[in-house]
Amino acid sequence: MKTFLIILGVLFLLFLGSQLYLYKSSNNIEGYPYTVLTTFEGFEVRKYEASLFTSVKLDTDSYKEASRKGFSILGGYIFGKNEKKEQISMTSPVAMSLDEEITMLFLVPKKFTKESLPKPENAKIQFIETPEKRMAAISFSGWASDKKIAKYKLALRTLLDKNGMKHSNKFSVLGYNPPYEILFRKNEIIVELD
Repeated sequence: MKTFLIILGVLFLLFLGSQLYLYKSSNNIEGYPYTVLTTFEGFEVRKYEASLFTSVKLDTDSYKEASRKGFSILGGYIFGKNEKKEQISMTSPVAMSLDEEITMLFLVPKKFTKESLPKPENAKIQFIETPEKRMAAISFSGWASDKKIAKYKLALRTLLDKNGMKHSNKFSVLGYNPPYEILFRKNEIIVELD
């Protein structure tokens, strides 16, 4: 029994160490740049920089299905399914619009322009340039799901109404962690403010 507990303890420490390493590694990748303008109870107002994204529209409103399909398409592109067979660095977060048809977006690393990006093999992939935006954001931990997304979307809408802040009603979910990170998961719901 003592040997079993020692082995269990060592395995737990290895797991915890690997999760801390993965968390630190994922925090060192390029992200969607923003400045916090105001912090309210429960949410923030941020100014996001103008940015370039790769995107794909998906014919589903299910987060789980869109995650799987979208990541397969956009992940394939950045891992070399393009005319130059060029690998493009992963960025964070992965964004998904919360419309009837979900659009998944990957931030393009700053070193690329729309013109310098290699042409995708998959014709569904589009490049989208977004202007500077003022957004409201609410955070939640753990694994994102349709139920959690609906809960925090409603919470953000309620907080914005309470504070008299008008918004576009076009919400997105941001996921910051790769699938192999189990601990320290972070997600956000964002919406553009008027």
